[in-house]
Amino acid sequence: MARILTLTLNPALDLTVQLARLEPGQVNRSEAMHTHAAGKGVNVAQVLADLGHQLTVCGFLGDSNPQAFEALMARRGFVDAFVRVPGETRSNIKLAEHDGRITDLNGPGPLVSEQARQALLYKLDLIAPGHDAVVVAGSLPQGVSPEWLQALLLRLKNLGLKVALDTSGAALRAGLAATPWLIKPNGEELAEALQVPATSLQSQAETAARLQAQGIEHVVISHGAEGVNWFSGAPALQALPPKVQVASTVGAGDSLLAGMLHGLLSGHGAEQTLRTATAIAAQAVTQIGFGISDRAQLAQLESGVRVHALTEQ
Repeated sequence: MARILTLTLNPALDLTVQLARLEPGQVNRSEAMHTHAAGKGVNVAQVLADLGHQLTVCGFLGDSNPQAFEALMARRGFVDAFVRVPGETRSNIKLAEHDGRITDLNGPGPLVSEQARQALLYKLDLIAPGHDAVVVAGSLPQGVSPEWLQALLLRLKNLGLKVALDTSGAALRAGLAATPWLIKPNGEELAEALQVPATSLQSQAETAARLQAQGIEHVVISHGAEGVNWFSGAPALQALPPKVQVASTVGAGDSLLAGMLHGLLSGHGAEQTLRTATAIAAQAVTQIGFGISDRAQLAQLESGVRVHALTEQ
C-alpha cells in the first residue's frame, strides 16, 4: 500500500448535534452530540487508513487543545507531523437534521505566524520524500494567504510528490495555478474559483479540458447525491450513487477523495476506482464520523453504483 501525507492547515474539533428539525430563534433539544478531531485532510487520512495505507498527518494545530487530535493519531497509528501554534484549534458546530440538512457554524482558527509557516516548510522538506502522494485539503487559517498556499503546492511538487488539492474560493484559485496532480471541487466551487459557468456537462468538460491542458491530470467534480464526474483522458466518466438514508453529509467529499487516491495509487482500473470511491462517499453520508465502518455495507453500496462514459448532452 501507499505512503500518503495529508496536510490540514486549518483543522477543527467538530461538534455534531443531531436533532429532528432546527427551529431558528427557538429552544431546540438535541437527540445526540458527537465530538470528532477533524478537518478535511484528517478526515481523508482516516478513510485511507481503513483502506490499508500508511499515513503521515501534518498542518497547524493549536497547542492549547491538542488532546483529541493526539488521541486520534495514536489510535490510528498516524505519524504526527503537526506544527503546534499558540492558541486553540478552532471548533466547528454541525447541526444535523433528520432530513439530512446540515447547518455549519465554523470557527476562524488560530493565527499562524511567519515562524510557524517556516517551521512547517522545514518539516515538510524533511518528511515529504518517501511519500507517494500528498493531500492538501481544507480552508486556510488566519495568517496563511492563497499565495503562500500556491508556493507550498509548488514546493511539494518539486519534492516529487503527486499533489491532490481539495479547497475552495481564493485558495482553490491560487492552487489551480500550481497545477496539482488532482483536484476535487464541486461544480459551484469550480465555477466560483474560475469565474466561469461550470454547472452544465458541456461547460464542465470545457473547463476540465483547459485545466488538463495546463497540467492538472485528474479533475474530479462532485455533485453530492447526483454523482461524480471524472475528467482524466478519454472517455470521461460519471458515477451515480445508490440512494441511501442520509445521517450527515459531513465528510462525504473527503471520503470520495480518499477513495479516488486509493484506486489511483493502487493501480486499479478507472471504472473500478470511481465505483469504489463513490460507494465510500455514499457510505459516509449514512453515518456520523469518518472512516469505513461496515465492509459488508460498502460492498452492497458498490454493487449499486452505476458508472458510464460521460457524453455531452
